[in-house]
Amino acid sequence: MARILTGIQSTGRPHLGNLLGAMLPGLALAQSTTHEAFFFIADLHTLTTIKDVASRQEYTYATAAAWLSLGLDPNQVVFYRQSRVPEVCELVWYLSCFAPYPMLANAHAFKDKSQRLSTVNAGLFTYPVLMAADILLYNTEVVPVGQDQLQHLEITRDIANSFNHQCGDTFTLPEAKLSPTTPTVPGVDGQKMSKSYKNTIDVFLPEKALKKAVMSIKTDSTPLGQPKDPDRCTVFRLYSMLAPEAQIVTMRRRYQAGNYGYGHAKQELLAVILDRFAEARQRFKAYITDLPAVDAQLALGEAKARKIAVCTLEKVRSRLGY
Repeated sequence: MARILTGIQSTGRPHLGNLLGAMLPGLALAQSTTHEAFFFIADLHTLTTIKDVASRQEYTYATAAAWLSLGLDPNQVVFYRQSRVPEVCELVWYLSCFAPYPMLANAHAFKDKSQRLSTVNAGLFTYPVLMAADILLYNTEVVPVGQDQLQHLEITRDIANSFNHQCGDTFTLPEAKLSPTTPTVPGVDGQKMSKSYKNTIDVFLPEKALKKAVMSIKTDSTPLGQPKDPDRCTVFRLYSMLAPEAQIVTMRRRYQAGNYGYGHAKQELLAVILDRFAEARQRFKAYITDLPAVDAQLALGEAKARKIAVCTLEKVRSRLGY
């Protein structure tokens, strides 16, 4: 049984792009009997950008509630907050001493901001080392990643190889499991849905607020009576990611026939979101108003994670002579 690990940052409330791109596929993978799954909330990573305590706590709980609401079973997987396993921070220091400067300077997160070094803190620069520690601490064998995340796993393997070569065989070298190519989930402005773009649709919002978000999706000015191109419309793209095939075909015909407005399409998109996530929305509301219940679910996985982490760290200390 291969051990897989997936983390998601709690830099905001989970949105539709997170659900379709990472969370639901991750849960499907975890249901396979050939995998032992670890799911963690990367709340330590958020400190590079979020300094407000209340916001970080809100987003962490919202992320946990979303996972649980979508069907994650803490009795079947190891589900935990990164910050509740402090051993990861000690491991970061050890791994940092085996991570050459050029490797870290070439990491995407740093390079993207290297033209404005005043905005780069040490946490952002050493970000790949914390990611490596997240993976290596649990003897992870498989890490599901997208093509754009392969560099992170390559850095992890390089650091682990360096440590193993100099100190003896210690770390399992993780393999990448490339995620199936999925269409980019567009935000309300047509760009990729992203918290940083502030263009997200949060399916766990109260219905009135969710409707406002859906109705804010940008569309062109084609008059009501004229035919419209569904393939160039953000509303249709989102609808086609959520609705049954027969309904998608019907909406496409309506676009092409004319006398079908974008307002109508947005109402249908709202309806399919409410229908598809009806049970998850109810569970989310229950969890987010009962945070001790969320803590209790997380505590199950945090105890399991720490047990493994302590064993790994004892092995690392022994290799280093501490």
